[in-house]
Amino acid sequence: QVQLVESGGGLVQPGGSLRLSCAASGRIVSINALNWYRQAAGKNRELVAAITSGDSTNYADSVKGRFTISRDNAKNTVYLQMNSLKPEDTAVYYCNARIASLPLTWGDYWGQGTQVTVSS
Repeated sequence: QVQLVESGGGLVQPGGSLRLSCAASGRIVSINALNWYRQAAGKNRELVAAITSGDSTNYADSVKGRFTISRDNAKNTVYLQMNSLKPEDTAVYYCNARIASLPLTWGDYWGQGTQVTVSS
């Protein structure tokens, strides 16, 4: 059984920074794409940032230049460094991963979500 566990959310003032982490555990063979999504109250879930197994990255226009996604393959962990936070970044942030686990099956997994609130 594969699990994704997020951490690092919280309350921060506008202009501040937070770093989210998402660690995958279980009988993992390989991790392909790693993604961060967010869902604000009353809105659809949206893709914020993505990183491939080859470390190519992609960002939503709303976070380009402010957020950075990275991965540590040795720790099966993906990070989201969020700088210059704005009130409109307030949302529940979810990590998502495409993972191959024993007995050699690919699956699409989600974390439980972590709340990020940007407010003065």
